[in-house]
Amino acid sequence: MSILGNRVLRKEDPRFLRGEGRYVENLPLAGAASVTFVRSLLAHARIAGVDTSAAAALPNVQIFTGADIDIGPFGPPPFPGLDQGMGRPLVAKDTVRFVGDIVAIVVSDDRATGVDAAELVLVDYDPLTVVVRPEDAAKDETLLFPDSGTNVAARSGSPEHDEKLFDGCDAVVSGTLLSQRMAPCPLEPRSAAAEVGADGRITAWLSTQTPHQDRMVLAGTLGLDPTDVRVVAPDVGGGFGAKMINPEEILIVWLARKLGRPMRWTETRSESMVALPHGRAEKLDFTIGGTKDGKVLAYRLEALQDSGAYPGLGAFLPNLTALMSSGVYDIPTIEFEGKSVATNTTPISAFRGAGRPEASQAIERALDAFAAEIGMDPGEVRRKNFIAKDAFPHTTVTHAAYDSGDYEGALDLALRSAGYDDLRAEQKQRREQGGAKQLGIGISCYVEITNGINETEFGEVEITEDGGAIVRTGSFSHGQGHETTFAMIAAERLGLPVEKVTVHKGDTDEIAKGTGTYGSKSTQIGGMAARVAADEVVEQAKKLVGDYLETSPADIVLDTALGKLHVAGAPSRALSWAELATRATADERLGELKAEHEFTAPPTFPFGAHIAVVEVDTETAKVELLRLVAVDDAGTLINPLIAEGQVHGGVATGVAQALYEQVVYDDDGNPMTSTFVGYAFPSAADLPSWEAVEMETPTPNNALGAKGIGESGTIGSTPAVHNAVIDALAPYGVRHVDMPANGENVWRALQEAKA
Repeated sequence: MSILGNRVLRKEDPRFLRGEGRYVENLPLAGAASVTFVRSLLAHARIAGVDTSAAAALPNVQIFTGADIDIGPFGPPPFPGLDQGMGRPLVAKDTVRFVGDIVAIVVSDDRATGVDAAELVLVDYDPLTVVVRPEDAAKDETLLFPDSGTNVAARSGSPEHDEKLFDGCDAVVSGTLLSQRMAPCPLEPRSAAAEVGADGRITAWLSTQTPHQDRMVLAGTLGLDPTDVRVVAPDVGGGFGAKMINPEEILIVWLARKLGRPMRWTETRSESMVALPHGRAEKLDFTIGGTKDGKVLAYRLEALQDSGAYPGLGAFLPNLTALMSSGVYDIPTIEFEGKSVATNTTPISAFRGAGRPEASQAIERALDAFAAEIGMDPGEVRRKNFIAKDAFPHTTVTHAAYDSGDYEGALDLALRSAGYDDLRAEQKQRREQGGAKQLGIGISCYVEITNGINETEFGEVEITEDGGAIVRTGSFSHGQGHETTFAMIAAERLGLPVEKVTVHKGDTDEIAKGTGTYGSKSTQIGGMAARVAADEVVEQAKKLVGDYLETSPADIVLDTALGKLHVAGAPSRALSWAELATRATADERLGELKAEHEFTAPPTFPFGAHIAVVEVDTETAKVELLRLVAVDDAGTLINPLIAEGQVHGGVATGVAQALYEQVVYDDDGNPMTSTFVGYAFPSAADLPSWEAVEMETPTPNNALGAKGIGESGTIGSTPAVHNAVIDALAPYGVRHVDMPANGENVWRALQEAKA
């Protein structure tokens, strides 16, 4: 019986539960100096001067300003269409562009001294006009980069609009949705350390999702050969897309080389809230039209992306919103126009879903608005517009090549699991009774893209002297459970107990190459690389066993149930992996039981349906999430327990956007939510238990049949909860509530409807 598909407890959990996880902050680094960054307190200003004299007078303190930094800038990624003139100086020299911009670096023997010294660094600012709202930035009246002549960092789609797009539609509905700015809030803030070895090679310990990519960036920025840089990623306490290399990590490595001394830095929570890149921040204007019997004929979506002060990956995200804009629906005509602008705020980067949640939020809100306009149940409108189950593979009008799906099946399963008809009956009863607490039911049907740019991942499998196996992967687990999932995949191919398979990751000296973990792509390419490498080890083992048993390798078969290689038809003539490893070690042939593989595959498209049930107190505007039923189809599940865990975490993030979280700036660009006192970060006590319902529709794009699962829960849950809140308020004339849809925003929507 195969181990795949079973609920196997995570191999990595015991060390975390015992407090034995090891993070960059735990690293013993003798003689390491502490690094403190002096950050701008103004959102936009010219730097007239930096007085470091008082700080430098403290014992064993060194100060570096922008004039001292001989590397950089930290440029935008080389995506097509991104303005490469909007790069970020690693330390601001002439201009600061957001609260949190680095203006100086303090190096000290200990943290306390570093904090004291940082407060003594005096920066003389000439304030400039601040632009916070992306709508204002798009007017180009205040430019963050005057040499560029515009604040527009990138464009996507087409500005050409067909004036007759909605001709022939019985009903046309428009609306605006703000996918608000969010802070990633990893439990472990960023941390970095670096040391130059006796051989001149630099080792950097980083809390990161992408060790191999970080090595390439470090080498390129510092003018080094990649072989002269080693990146080690130990345990990482959450990343969510934000923990890729940023200026701080580069500067830690630069300082270690500059001063010939180990360096270390761990950010504070308040520093993380303003300096770690944020997510979302996309304004979406939609118009949808169709027939009175519920068929959607045309859809227009315009996205205005706030890219923050230094446009990078965030400026590219509207391209993913455009690609996924049709959702699970067979919409014949779609127009999309996207624009990314620079503002005096923290830069935007990837955050759990990265451009795809925004697409789902827009189309699902549009479908509900259309359903309300024609007086049809929102579930029925969706059913009338699904891409049919027998239409796959299906390419949408936005050129997304969907691999497999059963969208109606997912909705039916979700509705049955939630008891949809009974919920509607209860809702009707409450409305007739007219009480203050009203029930809202929200539906969301979604599809997303994983491994969106056809990436390659590295895997290596090696048999050890005791007959176990090591899997080395270029993927990197920071909570996803790779140590279990990848071990299961290799164990199943080798016929070994999963306990005999160890997964190694995160050290660029041990693992030859890799792309890292983001975009929910690990199992479908990293897991597949491990699987193919394991298969190659089996083939090499057959040759070795053939030699020892004096028979043709073609006659050797692997009995995975027993973990033995034997002669076909003669199971008694066999060697177990342990026996083979012992003989191969004695003959110095163990190295033959090792193989590596790089696996490339096209994207996959996970999908699902979520049903949210909320109770809204129309007198106090309090919203309580009562239930959330989540059907998330990620193809074949390697380990349903891990998949369920990913759904739970993803749904928490999605619900948090719908009801709780929002980064807020005042008109001067001051962050008003720079601690957890002001940033409404929900705990487990604020959330109900999710009802996760399994559904598996394998993909043909890899032999495992697996799709990604890490971001699906986030993408499906936000619009379901958002729609539920608006549904509860529909009898009061409310047609829109800004997210987060709780407290003030709900109260405001009710007051505006009354007016």
